[in-house]
Amino acid sequence: MTRLTYTSGSLDADTDAAYEAELAKARAEGSPELGHWIAGEEVAAGEVFERENPSFTDEIASRAREADADVIAKAVEAAKDARVEWRRTPYAERNAKLRAAARWIEEHVPEIAAILSLETGKTRIEAIAEVQEGIDLIETYCSEIERNDGYTHPLKSFSDNERNTETLRPYGVFGVIGPFNFPFALCIGMSSAAMVAGNTVVLKPSEEAPWSAAKFAEAMNAAGVPAGVFNLVHGGPEAGKELVDSPVDGIAFTGSAEVGRAIAKRLHEGPYTRPALTEMGGKNPAIVTANADVDKAAEGIARAAFGLSGQKCSACSRAIVVEDVYDELVEKLGEFTRGLKVGEPGDPTSFLGPVINEKTVARFEDAVEAAKADGRIVAGGGRPDLPGYYVEPTVVGDLPRGHRLTRDELFMPFVTVTKVADLDEAIEEANAVVYGLTAGIFTEDDAEAEEFFDRIEAGITYRNRRAGATTGAWPGTQSFCGWKSSGTTGKGGLGPHYVPQFMREQSRTVVS
Repeated sequence: MTRLTYTSGSLDADTDAAYEAELAKARAEGSPELGHWIAGEEVAAGEVFERENPSFTDEIASRAREADADVIAKAVEAAKDARVEWRRTPYAERNAKLRAAARWIEEHVPEIAAILSLETGKTRIEAIAEVQEGIDLIETYCSEIERNDGYTHPLKSFSDNERNTETLRPYGVFGVIGPFNFPFALCIGMSSAAMVAGNTVVLKPSEEAPWSAAKFAEAMNAAGVPAGVFNLVHGGPEAGKELVDSPVDGIAFTGSAEVGRAIAKRLHEGPYTRPALTEMGGKNPAIVTANADVDKAAEGIARAAFGLSGQKCSACSRAIVVEDVYDELVEKLGEFTRGLKVGEPGDPTSFLGPVINEKTVARFEDAVEAAKADGRIVAGGGRPDLPGYYVEPTVVGDLPRGHRLTRDELFMPFVTVTKVADLDEAIEEANAVVYGLTAGIFTEDDAEAEEFFDRIEAGITYRNRRAGATTGAWPGTQSFCGWKSSGTTGKGGLGPHYVPQFMREQSRTVVS
């Protein structure tokens, strides 16, 4: 099986064929009516809801049952019942279970990738890479707790009969709420970090992609993870709210800033504060200076803006270009964008598929009208004649400074280009939003790059990344940490500081 990341690798003929066969099977059969997974058993409770295929909206991609308050209470209780035994299980044994799940996933890559494409419209490269990311996330977090020997360290002692240590200990039960855009990898990432740390989990995936997350539950079961350690409940916003309001010990969340801040506020209420680990999107800039390779910049911006139809929290939605190269960059970015094919995931030549739902299409059409009124459509702006939620990748120039299209997160294949006088003005413009997730710069001047890294208000930064100006973070390679309104902790997933956030510190003094 070909190994991919979001910025490297290509498919071989066998992988292509396996993926296409699984996609055809998934389209023909659809998912079963997915129940919840509680205390090691499937629970068929709640009304069935359907998820349409965004590539072919007359087809149903998946069906699942909506969890009510009773279902969620049972899942949380199961996690509470399992937490002591799991906490006391040596981390080497916990890792062995999670790595067994990763091996099961590795044996089912084409099947899971096809389900991802069916539910989200991802192209085959994006879908297969996401499954690989899930595998790598498990290994990254298992390796981190091993490297830190369970996060227990000796401290100083002032007498021979006194021994002092400090250790990180799990909180107990974590609720995990996943997003639609990476419904497999990010549900795995948040859940596996919590479990590596010794917590038990109740996962509520996006209602847009229940089948994708159900495959993770299948992997947990196949790996022999003890009953109650991992629990899965399906449903929409109300189910998520019930989970947040339940007596969990913490929440890990990926989604919008509005919802993430509300979760953090809720968990900070009550008799004591509980951890809210949130990743909440961005309005990510790519700066292009007069010393940039403009061809490299145009391709890097387009790949970051339009991969996964712009539905990545790391997507490049703003190009900020020094006036000396503004016209050249706009021309080349428009040319590159017009060459990108929009199509369904079964077409191997598709660069981007549909957006997730009708609401996103409406948001796109509203943004296009605003761009026509206040700026200039350089490329795109329309809708292809295809049987799903398809929109054209769109480049907009000449908007007035501070326009809402350059400030609001849109989450679709839409990038604005802003002209500035120099690097200083470019960095000011880049920092003029409430978000601080990713940012990139294109320059061949080392001093300019250092100025950018010193002043930019973003947690994930890149220089001269042709494969994706602001996108493509990978477990163990780039940490994914949001500043400002892009996160609540200043530490992120994929890297060395994530797992400890699922734990709290305890100092121990033992006198003999």
